[in-house]
Amino acid sequence: MKRHTSCVLPVSLSLAILSLPLAASPGEPTAEELLRRYDQVMSPKTFDALMTMTAHRQDGSERSYKFRALKSEDDKIRTWFFEPAAAKGQEMLRVGDNMWVYMPNLKRAMRLASRESFQGGDFNNGDVLRVNYVADYTAKRETAEDPKLWLLDLTAKSKEAAYDRIKLWLSKDKQQPAKAEYYAASGKLLRSAVFEDVKNFHGHERPSHITMRNELATKRWSEMTMLDMKLDIAIPAQRFVLDDLGR
Repeated sequence: MKRHTSCVLPVSLSLAILSLPLAASPGEPTAEELLRRYDQVMSPKTFDALMTMTAHRQDGSERSYKFRALKSEDDKIRTWFFEPAAAKGQEMLRVGDNMWVYMPNLKRAMRLASRESFQGGDFNNGDVLRVNYVADYTAKRETAEDPKLWLLDLTAKSKEAAYDRIKLWLSKDKQQPAKAEYYAASGKLLRSAVFEDVKNFHGHERPSHITMRNELATKRWSEMTMLDMKLDIAIPAQRFVLDDLGR
């Protein structure tokens, strides 16, 4: 009698195959292309932007900030705060891996960390001052439950990145960010974000509103709104020198 044998993959091998990143089909964007697209949308090469951030706190109180952000071609960013009165005159600067905040009452700049809270809200400094995911993360594509979305799994290349791991969803039609989850190295979910209300700012389309929810203190959340954004701005190099803060 002829024996029929079946080939059964070991469980460990099956799991390993399932965990492999998805290869892009012909005509589909690769993980690296989607990551580059995110950077282009959220942090163009140069810009001059006017933004607000409102932090909703655990006790039900809230505080709003209004600020201007400038970005240079060599990925340097500087911000000026106008509101509230307590923050008026404060400035932030990022050059490479270094960040500072200028305190007008002290007339000096102090160092900041990428993962520290941005003005006491639920965004961190890296969310605002360090949007360079191509440089900071390794990306692989995964299968999204929603067929209208691409899903990326991002792993930090260094501790200077804003988070250790990010799950990022982008729309397939316009490749705009839709939502994200931000994790610690332990795998604990720290924050979740929703990107909404795509607007055209002088020819550049991007979400104008981001809601960041604190998954550790669930009554806390913050929202960032883009009021205006101009691209291809010529900015003097002096604007991104530490000694220029406060002038």
